[in-house]
Amino acid sequence: MTGNRQPATGNWQRKNKVWRWAKIILLIYFLIGIALYFLQNKILLHPVAHPPGYAYTFNVPFKEVDIPINKNENFNIVQFFPKDSLSKGVVLYFHGNMQNIYHYAKFANNFTRLGYEVWMPDYPGFGKTTGELTETKLYDEALLTYKLANIKFTADSIIIYGRSFGSGIAAELATRRDCRRLILETPYYSIPELFGYYAPIYPTSYMSKFKFPVNEYLKEVRAPVTIFHGTDDEIIPYSTVEKLKNILKPADEFIIIKNGRHNNLNDFKLFHQKLDSLLK
Repeated sequence: MTGNRQPATGNWQRKNKVWRWAKIILLIYFLIGIALYFLQNKILLHPVAHPPGYAYTFNVPFKEVDIPINKNENFNIVQFFPKDSLSKGVVLYFHGNMQNIYHYAKFANNFTRLGYEVWMPDYPGFGKTTGELTETKLYDEALLTYKLANIKFTADSIIIYGRSFGSGIAAELATRRDCRRLILETPYYSIPELFGYYAPIYPTSYMSKFKFPVNEYLKEVRAPVTIFHGTDDEIIPYSTVEKLKNILKPADEFIIIKNGRHNNLNDFKLFHQKLDSLLK
């Protein structure tokens, strides 16, 4: 009798051990998932705020525009100007997820040296722009930027430019307003798609607070589209973006920068050659 009970006891102990490990793994899975959900804004966004009286200094002519949204919210845009007083047009530049306008101001020269103004808005929590950062708020403030520019420039003189995080904002704006061209530098397919690349075992389409479906917006954009992306992008891998090629119109362009990384396309001759040809 005793000899018959030992194997059963051993099987029960093994099953109990497996079940304990399964519960531990499930607990870890859910804890990581909860952390990803609640911390995704901190993972995705890295703003640096400035107080209202903060004085910007740049090496090119510029003007600050502060737009009070309400008594608690301010929308800040910095306008960079070419040295010549006559402007060919304007580039609405929606920057990435780092710091604020200061971090991206150096790229304004790519356009001002060719006679274009560059209007660069900051997002809520970035620089001097205040308020709650939501996807809808970003779309609304982008549209406000366009409407202000459209007072001075006609649609065929407005270029909408999105860099990295800003590519979703730029693409959405181009579905609602006409422009000369939409240019996206290091864009993503969508935020849930990018989220899924880094966390493939989670239902990121449901977990992601931001959607920014660039893939869907590009289907609606009537203006010509140019995309720049590097093959060695370590933040938004090229493999996650190349699917956008299948969405582009026949006249659109997908410019591949060989060995280009996420933050160094500006160092490549091909990038400048192609950008200059679009602006000229």
